[in-house]
Amino acid sequence: MAANWMKSRQTRYTGYAAAYTVVVLAILAAVNFLANRYDKSYDATANKQFSLSDQTIKLVKTLKTDATLTYFGDSGSFQTAKDTLDRYSDLSPKVHTVFLDPTRKPQQAKAAGYRSDSPVLVAIGDKKEGAKSLTEQEITGALVRAQTTGDLNVCFLSAGGEHTIDDTAGGGYSAAKQVVERDNYKSRTITPKGAAPEAGKTLNVGQAASAAAFEVPKDCTVVVAGGPQTDYPPAVVSGLKAYVEGGGRALFMLDETMKLGHGQPPADNADLVKVLADWGVTINKDLVLDLSGLGQLFGLGPEVPLIAQYASHAITQPLTGLPTAFPLSRSLDIKNGDKTSVEKVVGTTEDSIAATEIGPGGAIDPKKGKKGPFTLVAAGTYNGTPAGRFVVAGTSAWAENSLLGSRRLANSDLFGNIVNWLSSNENLISIRPKETPDQPLNLTSQRLGMLFWLSVVIFPLAVVGFGLGAWWKRR
Repeated sequence: MAANWMKSRQTRYTGYAAAYTVVVLAILAAVNFLANRYDKSYDATANKQFSLSDQTIKLVKTLKTDATLTYFGDSGSFQTAKDTLDRYSDLSPKVHTVFLDPTRKPQQAKAAGYRSDSPVLVAIGDKKEGAKSLTEQEITGALVRAQTTGDLNVCFLSAGGEHTIDDTAGGGYSAAKQVVERDNYKSRTITPKGAAPEAGKTLNVGQAASAAAFEVPKDCTVVVAGGPQTDYPPAVVSGLKAYVEGGGRALFMLDETMKLGHGQPPADNADLVKVLADWGVTINKDLVLDLSGLGQLFGLGPEVPLIAQYASHAITQPLTGLPTAFPLSRSLDIKNGDKTSVEKVVGTTEDSIAATEIGPGGAIDPKKGKKGPFTLVAAGTYNGTPAGRFVVAGTSAWAENSLLGSRRLANSDLFGNIVNWLSSNENLISIRPKETPDQPLNLTSQRLGMLFWLSVVIFPLAVVGFGLGAWWKRR
C-alpha cells in the first residue's frame, strides 16, 4: 500500500512537472512570437544614439513607393548592418532590406548595383543612390536623393558683401552649404553683373547701369541674401522683387545698421527694405536684447537672444524646446499686405527690449528700450500665379558657421527647415540626423586603479566568499 501511495505521488508530481513545462514552453513561444511581430526597443543613451531622427521617421513613414536598402559587406558584418537597417524597415512595410556578400555572391551583388564606395544602396523605382557609410546621415540622405526628381538649387547672392559659402571661418557660410546639400540641394553663388560683391565697395554710375539687366536665374529654387554690407543696386532689388512676385522663393537676412563698434556698420539698403515693407515686413533700426538670462546657460550675453519657444508655423513646429540663437538681431513688425500674408516664425519673450540708442563704449540703458516680445524671423507668401514665398530675418549672424556647427543649438535645423519650406519641400522639415558625437572615457590613474581592484580582486573574492558561506551552511 505504501508502494502504491508513493507511486501515485510520483505520478502526480511527474504530471505537475510536465504541465508546468508545457505552460512555460507555451509562454516562451508566445513571448517570442509577440517579440518578433511587435519588435520594440528603448534607447536609453543620452544622445539617442540608437534612435532615428524626426526627419528620418517622417520621411520613411510618408514613402509612397517601396524602397529597398541593400547592404554590401562580408557576412560577419551583417548583424551590425541589420541592427541599423531594421530601424528603417520597422517604420514602414514599404522598406525592404537585403544583405549581400559581394565576395561570395559577386554576380548578385553586381546585379543589385554594388559600388565599392557605397556599403548601402537605396533603390526606389529605377533610381538608385548610394550611402557612403552605415550611418543615419548617409542612409537618410540617400533616401532623400532617391525620391527627388530634377535639380533643386539654392543660390547664394553675392552682390553686396554677403557671407560666402566658400568661407570656412566662424563667420562664413560653408556650414549653410553643407546643410542644404544634405537635403539634396545643389548650391552655388550668383553674382549680378556690375554688382559689388565685396563689403565696403560702392557702384559708380557705369557699374549701376551694367547691373540693370539683373534677373535671378530660372533654375534657382531658393535665393539667399545673407547679410549684405553695401546697398544693392536698384536693378538687383528690382530683380529680386520680380523673382518673388513671379513665384520665386527667397531668404533675406539684413544685419544691424546701428554703429556698435569701431567698424563701419552695414548700409541701410533702403530700396530692399522698402520692398520688404510693401510685402508686410518692416525691419526696425534697433537692437534686440534678451534680459531673461536664459542665454547665460550657453555662455551668451543679452545681445544674443536665445529662443526655445516658437510661433506656430510649419518651419518651427519640430523645434519645440530646442534652442536657437540670434546675435545682434533687429526686430521686425509684420502685417498682411495687399497681395501677401505674413506670419511670425521666431520671436522673443516679454523679457526683452529693443534699444534704439547706443552710448559710449556700446553702453545700453535697458530702461530706454521698447519692451518685448519682438519678431526676429517672419515668413510670407506672395499671392501670385504661381505663389511666391519669402522669409526675412533681422540678422545674418544666426546662420554663420559658428552657430550652424554647434551641437547645443538647433540653428542648422532651422536653416534647413526654412529652405525646405521656401522650396515647398515640407516633407523634409524636421530635425536632421546628427553625427554621433565623440564621447571618450577619460580615467585618471586613481580611478583606473580602483577599477582594477573592483573588477579583478574585490568582486571575484566576494563571489568566492558567498559560495563558501553557502557551502558552510549546508555542510
